[in-house]
Amino acid sequence: MTGLTGLVDPITPFAVPFLGRPLLLLVALAIAAGTVGVLVHLRRLEFSTDGLTHAVFPGLAIGAALGGTAGLLPGAIGAALAAAVVLALLARRGQPRDTAVAIVLTTFFSFGVVLVSASGRAAGSIADFFFGRLLTITWADVGTSVALIATAVALVALTGRMQLFAAFDPSGARRAGLPVLALEVVGTIAIALVVVAASASVGTLLALAVVIVPAAAARALTRSLRAAIGTAIAFGAVTGWAGLWIVVQLAHVGVDAAPGATVALTMIAGYLAALAIGGLRGRPAAAARGSAR
Repeated sequence: MTGLTGLVDPITPFAVPFLGRPLLLLVALAIAAGTVGVLVHLRRLEFSTDGLTHAVFPGLAIGAALGGTAGLLPGAIGAALAAAVVLALLARRGQPRDTAVAIVLTTFFSFGVVLVSASGRAAGSIADFFFGRLLTITWADVGTSVALIATAVALVALTGRMQLFAAFDPSGARRAGLPVLALEVVGTIAIALVVVAASASVGTLLALAVVIVPAAAARALTRSLRAAIGTAIAFGAVTGWAGLWIVVQLAHVGVDAAPGATVALTMIAGYLAALAIGGLRGRPAAAARGSAR
């Protein structure tokens, strides 16, 4: 695969396992973006998701100290689940959501810094989880991440109608007798699981883009929930593939680009394009409403 053919071929590079595995994981994350990510967008939990990406830090430190690289994922899962429960309980106690997120983020992240400073050997393996190791993930990593994503998607699917009710009318949901606190815990746990799954590939610092950007782009392009779910999944899969393909093309010309960051930037570029398309589509509708008056 050389010359012009190597530069334009969008399929052949992904037959290589070290590119096929990341692509499979990014497709799985696209499904999460179309379900869990849409829930995040509807319930305006973007800041909570950002907080969870930082709250996994002490889990990373503990996992790395106890089991090296193999302990990162279990440690992150434990910390994310703990943070999700604490976050939901603080919000339920009357704390504003943003305040609760700031408290959890500061507490967990500070605890993680203390752990890392006390165990210097953990810092090296944690760096991979922060900045991503998309091209070096193993089939075991893919299997674990897909299992986390499947669990998160199942949690949202099983509570979907109640989650939507609570998203659009929290007071009405409480009056109807829905377990609002349990729904908040379940939703936050689902988000935490996807954050950890994304962290294993693109890194915790970029996981937010993988979880949130596809749903935001879908919101700019669609008006119905069903269409938003399908669009977010397609957007995540296509931009994930495009980001990896760009990494391959840059490698052909001698540029060693960070894969996780490249995928995230590709998603942001796609989001900006979606905003532009949505704005152009909205102009005729606005003009029609104006002429009708």
